[in-house]
Amino acid sequence: MKYINITTIENFIIVGFPGLQPEYYGAVSFLLLLLFLSIVLGNGFILAVILHERTLHKPTYLIFSHLALTDIVFGTVTLPKIVARYWWNDMISSFGVCFAQMYFVHSLGAIHSLILMIMALDRFFAIWLPFRYPVVITNKSASVACSLCWILTFIRMMGIVLHALTLPYCHKNIISHCYCDHLSITQLGCGDGVAYVKAVALANAMVSLLVPLSFIIFSYFSVIIAVLKMSQTEGRTKALSTCAPQIFITCLYYVPRCFNYIAHNLGFRFSSDARIAITMMYSLIPAVVNPIIYCLKTKDIKEALIHRFKRRKVNIAVDSKR
Repeated sequence: MKYINITTIENFIIVGFPGLQPEYYGAVSFLLLLLFLSIVLGNGFILAVILHERTLHKPTYLIFSHLALTDIVFGTVTLPKIVARYWWNDMISSFGVCFAQMYFVHSLGAIHSLILMIMALDRFFAIWLPFRYPVVITNKSASVACSLCWILTFIRMMGIVLHALTLPYCHKNIISHCYCDHLSITQLGCGDGVAYVKAVALANAMVSLLVPLSFIIFSYFSVIIAVLKMSQTEGRTKALSTCAPQIFITCLYYVPRCFNYIAHNLGFRFSSDARIAITMMYSLIPAVVNPIIYCLKTKDIKEALIHRFKRRKVNIAVDSKR
């Protein structure tokens, strides 16, 4: 059957979890709202601490501030709409808004991967080339690298979105997901070009995830080897303490994605609700956990927070005596 390249639908309907019973809508919307507030407040807090504390104006923390920013924007792009869907039964998303959401969802995912790669390379230079590190990894070079991740990815993902827009969308407009993503939208397309558009997007997704992951594995593997070769226990502990939070954050982001991909290719099939729940977990839980990890496991941030807290107590005590 030949389709004319004309789109006849104006809106998409966001279903969320297809099998969720209405009596659980309130609980689910409240949970999603808590996730949204945790992501925005937690990452916003870390972002504010890094920006305001001069002792944290170092490449490592500037890179992490970009990571926190991607988490805030991703949560803001995806969660309010699905909360509204379960709170006020607002299921309608206009054609343009849905494509815009898809654009930001996939752009932010790719940016996140690239920034994790920069974090890994930062630790690689710090451990393997400590004398060259202050020259190569500076605040300026870290900021430029992270900014290029944002700019180049937004340009590249524009091509993916425009490619999806070449498909005609004729009849179906039901999206069984919590937000608009490329797969959910393009499988509603009609015509002979759907398979090709999906193949191009899949190749792009593999490049966006696997190329940074290759550099990340190489960097942290090299770092672990270097740490094991250290003779001094104190130096080994210090090196591990700086790398451990970043390795854990990277694992939180990549391990569930790799598991989902491997399980799918091995023939394991999940129900729609389980698949959506897994996707939401590996998309959102790292954004909630990252600020906690950095607050509890990073010495510089803990010291900056303790110092600010003690200074505030002193100021309060002085003001009370006046």
